[in-house]
Amino acid sequence: MDAPYLDTDADQLCFSLDLDERPALAEHATTVGGLDVRLRLLGASHQVFAGPVRETVACLLGSVKGLPGTFTRQLPGWSYDFTADTRRLDPASFSEAVAGIRREVAANPDNLCGIFPGSPDALTAVVVESADGPHRGGLFWRTWHTYPQHGQIVSTYTRLEAR
Repeated sequence: MDAPYLDTDADQLCFSLDLDERPALAEHATTVGGLDVRLRLLGASHQVFAGPVRETVACLLGSVKGLPGTFTRQLPGWSYDFTADTRRLDPASFSEAVAGIRREVAANPDNLCGIFPGSPDALTAVVVESADGPHRGGLFWRTWHTYPQHGQIVSTYTRLEAR
């Protein structure tokens, strides 16, 4: 991507389900599990729009910094579950983990991945897949935000399930 990171550390990320579209560097629209989904990469990380959800994980001026470890919300007809984890790795382990992320993303046709200038290991990636559930099913998506300068990888997992 021909754009610098706007979030330069995992601690700068914020979480929201209430934001409208932010300017996107790249977008992928698809249908997964019967739902229209838009995967969006921002200079400040990502947005996923799926059914009733507008998930944003990004550096947001004026917002409380930090991601929740877990977050659950019941929406009309839907259950939304989000988890986030940050790992700090040594340089060799970091590059190996990023290579694994790239392989995982490439193996899924419903993905969006951006590599930022300065390092081939500086990326934001999103994959979305259909999920079977106890009711009508739903979908899940995973995201990765990497920060080579700090050896950090932020991974999120979200499940949106029909009730």
